[in-house]
Amino acid sequence: MYTGKGGVGKTSIACATAVFLAENGKRVLLVSTDPASNLDEVLQTRLGMRPTLVEKVKGLYAMNVDPEEAARQYRERVVGPYRDLLPESAVKNIEEQLSGACTLEIAAFDEFAKLLGDAHATSDFDHVIFDTAPTGHTLRLLQLPAAWSGFIDSNVGGTSCLGPLAGLQAQRELYEKTMASLSDATTTTIFLVSRPEHSALAEAERTRNELDAIGLKNQKLILNGIFQACATNDSIAIALERRGCEALADMPNGLEGLPRIEVPLVAQSLIGVGALRRLGEGRLDEAKAALQTQAEMNLPPSLAALIPDLIARGKGVIMTMGKGGVGKTTVAAALAMELARSGHRVHLTTTDPAAHVHLALREDIPGLRVSRIDPIAETRAYTAEVMSESGRDLDAKGRALLEEDLRSPCTEEIAVFRAFARCVDEGNQGFVVIDTAPTGHTLLLLDAAEAYHRDVARNLSYIPDSVRRLLPQLRDPNFTRIIIVTLPEATPVHEAARLQDDLNRAAITPYAWVINQSFYATGTRDPLLAKRGALELRYIAEVRDKLARRLALVPWQAESPVGAEGLQQLLEETVTK
Repeated sequence: MYTGKGGVGKTSIACATAVFLAENGKRVLLVSTDPASNLDEVLQTRLGMRPTLVEKVKGLYAMNVDPEEAARQYRERVVGPYRDLLPESAVKNIEEQLSGACTLEIAAFDEFAKLLGDAHATSDFDHVIFDTAPTGHTLRLLQLPAAWSGFIDSNVGGTSCLGPLAGLQAQRELYEKTMASLSDATTTTIFLVSRPEHSALAEAERTRNELDAIGLKNQKLILNGIFQACATNDSIAIALERRGCEALADMPNGLEGLPRIEVPLVAQSLIGVGALRRLGEGRLDEAKAALQTQAEMNLPPSLAALIPDLIARGKGVIMTMGKGGVGKTTVAAALAMELARSGHRVHLTTTDPAAHVHLALREDIPGLRVSRIDPIAETRAYTAEVMSESGRDLDAKGRALLEEDLRSPCTEEIAVFRAFARCVDEGNQGFVVIDTAPTGHTLLLLDAAEAYHRDVARNLSYIPDSVRRLLPQLRDPNFTRIIIVTLPEATPVHEAARLQDDLNRAAITPYAWVINQSFYATGTRDPLLAKRGALELRYIAEVRDKLARRLALVPWQAESPVGAEGLQQLLEETVTK
């Protein structure tokens, strides 16, 4: 199992491992649990919910755990037997009850649990490799076996947010086997993937601690993107090497003690079996490879170009969205800081379970409030509210049953959603800048808005105004400005394009795109970095010409973009090409 911060290279390394094992005679199943999986693009194979043979690699099969499709199949398994026995209105009522957020979560989790806890499901394979969603989402997935088992054990009333518990009781043995498989060091190895960056290493250490606490101790560390400068007079190359060395020198002690694998930085996109094969076998680009030459192009303006139009309305919501690791947090922090310096009241917050927004600002900025949506605190507050509102007139037995229901792992999802709606609603009084979780988790949050609406209504006699107003406010381009952040590389750009399509289908129109961390825009002459930069041009042109209404380009920063000074540099630095 591969886990880590978004953008550290989990998918590339998981795919390269799978190709290497399969080409050495093993039968391998590669599974993505990321709601925004890009296995299809990396393997150049169309995948679904069932194992599909990767054409160019004998013995390699791959699949995506799609939460929406899993929920559809789950509902059909529950409803199907009753279609010919009950009136249509009754069947529709059951389907309505199973359309909530809890069903989405338990259905996706069931698919994951089968692959770990049901020996028959993977008996045809020597290895099962999980390419997981970015850390916060994955930690929740890994904690669910114990959470659901504990909920079933403690629930004596026989009902839950999913209705009767009979179906869950039948899954008890599967969940127990899932937890046993995850905890068995002879069966499961968890690779913490990181880059030589302070934030990625800090998140890897947090993950190590949390996994260790739930008994998942067989962990190893993969350091991806190790860079050594070839051009000793190139300031960008020297800065990249220095920042990597400094991060590794400050590596947390817990990570320092893990077995370690180091993978060098490469120039090319790791798309297709050929590139993955070279990575798996250690046959990487030579740093002195000839530079690819492409026609010069007029590059987009800096991030600062977006500020005047954002300020003009005087209030509203700004959301940064995109694949993990593209720099959503720093872009959100830079914009929030500039809005506050313009004299506006600003609230900077995050929906990311692995939030780092507070690390981007090292000092107080007048007018700027920084927070995070804390799942534990929000769950506690939501539970107290439901008990006070819905449990007020219940007898002791009724209150006990309500308390049981609220101990469901799904309660946290509802509580976080309500907090998100509350933050969006604050945009009526001033600016709210929201740094969102990586794409898949954010889309589940937005797609489930109406389902959460029903879940909230089930436990409370009223629906908060912020929840009622959420979708209309997100769809109002004069109220909500969504900024898609990406990198000038194939996978981040194409995932961002899919995100934009999903948003458009939900009647939400992105305001602008930001292409972050461009090496081409720095003017570096280091052979490897210059080759990476030359390869960026096709993706910059693709965004500019086909995808973005507004576009800003941010060069890779020699100094880490944290603190007021670093964020100001992120805003103002112009391209050198």
